[in-house]
Amino acid sequence: MTTEADTDAGGSGAHPRFAEALRGLGLDDLLARTRRFPEATRTAAEAAAAVGCELSQICKSLIFAADQEPVLVLMDGASRVDVERVREELGAGKVTRARADVVRETTGYAIGGVPPFGHRTRTRVLADRSLLAHDVVWAAAGTPYTVFPIAPRDLVAHAGATLADVRERTA
Repeated sequence: MTTEADTDAGGSGAHPRFAEALRGLGLDDLLARTRRFPEATRTAAEAAAAVGCELSQICKSLIFAADQEPVLVLMDGASRVDVERVREELGAGKVTRARADVVRETTGYAIGGVPPFGHRTRTRVLADRSLLAHDVVWAAAGTPYTVFPIAPRDLVAHAGATLADVRERTA
């Protein structure tokens, strides 16, 4: 369960580190539009159901290890990341899913609540082009209980992401 210390004192419900990142970027309006849910929305499907949007309008923030260096991949909720395509995009020898402790150490957030920016450390970021298919996407606001809406191009810009095609191809 999220404790009071884990949420923004301004009332948005966003994680304090993420709330501070939004303020630092002049995105206070996004804080005001953050939604908090009584139940955790740790999966994209749970988040889409809670928000009332399409699964593909959820932006997953996933940490991978590319040659043991953390990299953030932003992916639409209806798709899966193709690690081989990530490897090719980065020119890495090996790409694997990062362990939970690496995710927390790198971002400052737990899996299920990782936002697309406002992390403890700066990492390389790839954003799958599929996110651009929508006017608005919803991403975690630092906790498994909170999400915020953002235009995909703004998401890419604020995350410092490189657009790439890294989702699994459907047969």
